[in-house]
Amino acid sequence: MWNVRWMALTLFMLLLISCEDEETNEVALPENVSTEENVEFRNCLTSEVLEKQALEDPTILQRMNQIEDFTKTYRTRERSATERSSIVYIPVVIHVVYYNYYENISYSQIQSQIDVLNRDFNKLNSEVSTIPSEFEDDAAAFNIYFYLDQIVRVQSNRSSWGDSSDIKYSNRGGSDAWDTSKYLNIWVGNIGDGILGYAQFPGGNPNTDGVVVSPQFFGTTGYVQTPFDLGRTTTHEVGHWLNLRHIWGDSRNCAVDDFVYDTPSQNSPNYGCPSYPTYHCNTSDMFMNFMDYTDDACMSMFTNGQKVRSRALFANGGFREGFVR
Repeated sequence: MWNVRWMALTLFMLLLISCEDEETNEVALPENVSTEENVEFRNCLTSEVLEKQALEDPTILQRMNQIEDFTKTYRTRERSATERSSIVYIPVVIHVVYYNYYENISYSQIQSQIDVLNRDFNKLNSEVSTIPSEFEDDAAAFNIYFYLDQIVRVQSNRSSWGDSSDIKYSNRGGSDAWDTSKYLNIWVGNIGDGILGYAQFPGGNPNTDGVVVSPQFFGTTGYVQTPFDLGRTTTHEVGHWLNLRHIWGDSRNCAVDDFVYDTPSQNSPNYGCPSYPTYHCNTSDMFMNFMDYTDDACMSMFTNGQKVRSRALFANGGFREGFVR
């Protein structure tokens, strides 16, 4: 739900709330989540990475606040039919940074992930038939299409990367980003510690802009691990790259917002496959939203509000305007 007082909230305060809640989130998870072989619950590191980057470079928050101002203006102004229906094509560069044979994933596995992105962001996924009637009218197609432009393969002597940006630099054993104003860069490499993936929100360092996903949670075939074997980790992380927040607003507080007007308030993430309806904050949770933490098979939709928020990036003057040709 869009918070009409959002201008009074700073992104830094949102980050502090997120940091305070992280320990609570971890306590709720079973101990065996710490290794890739036993990952049973979704764990995204995007908010923590943002906090770390903001401490290193506080100007990131200024740029993100400017993007929020632009997004709010875009949402409230009148848009032509052409602007609303225009298609944005996103060239994708996949950096496969591998330690062993299994992590050097195949072309088929990579293409399967591109296919998932195109289905999920355009309401072409089969799971749309499972969206509860309560939310059917909210489901949206973004008119954003992804295509595989290049695969870069780099063999590394590192077995995991954690939340450092090293995987994004060739002089640190990783792979340098292609021009991030024109390409979506996705690094596929083992993050470790049960982390499925993370992304960089618009406004960060251009040299590290993009998405990182562990190979066993990327795509739908080959080296993939259930229950995250349907490509929804990358859908979730690309959602962050498109300026979407976690649906619960990264806090266990119903007053904290994800800056989207048609997503119900939610006080915490949902895990696994909840039963519908599940209630929090006096509303029914939209746990099937791609920006929640449910299993891949239980995700099915983005909303119209999320679409508008993401499409603002590609408008004239938007942060990712360079992708529009």
